[in-house]
Amino acid sequence: MGSLEINGPRILFRIMGYPITETIRNQWIIMAFVIVLAFWVSRNLKKIPSGKQHIAEIWISMVQGLVKQAMGDKNMWFAPYVVALMPYLFFCNISGLVGLRSPTADLNTTLGMSLMTIFMFHFFNIRFNGIVAYLKGYLSPFVFFLPINIIGELSRPVSLSFRLFGNLFGGSVIISLIYFLLPVFLRLVVPIPFHIYFDLFSGGIQTFIFSMLTMVFIANAIG
Repeated sequence: MGSLEINGPRILFRIMGYPITETIRNQWIIMAFVIVLAFWVSRNLKKIPSGKQHIAEIWISMVQGLVKQAMGDKNMWFAPYVVALMPYLFFCNISGLVGLRSPTADLNTTLGMSLMTIFMFHFFNIRFNGIVAYLKGYLSPFVFFLPINIIGELSRPVSLSFRLFGNLFGGSVIISLIYFLLPVFLRLVVPIPFHIYFDLFSGGIQTFIFSMLTMVFIANAIG
């Protein structure tokens, strides 16, 4: 039995010196898939939905319900972002089912997405409440809480990114160990329940959690 190595994403090639890793390539594949899927679903729309249109409208209604519950009626403008975010995240999380290394098992991906959420949090906070109210928030409830509030803000992207990364990377490591320990003739059957749990179930749960936390953060920023 050979040795088992669990490394980060491999560098596939370089463009003008910039390394293109498995993570970047797989994200391109998933983004292209989501775009093509959205284009296919939105073609030939009818007043009375059926088939793919019916499924798409059920999905959009479910997301709108989540946005309404987490952010309120006045913030339904945020729903299109969540409609795009959730399928992208979900397909990233379950890409291991088709032999791709999950982009969300790379901390660079989850940290980038978390920073985008935090950027929107601060941007919308300033846009809807003004710069003065935004800065006063760091002095609440007392001026002596300024260092604690700053540390709390810095911890947001860390906790948000590591939660998603830890679950996906941990699952990929466990599945890799299972494949390594099993003889070849058992690898087609035994890993199936582990894929169902770590890819489908855990991937779906982490998609829901990240999306809900994003909506809650934005709702808190708007006030």
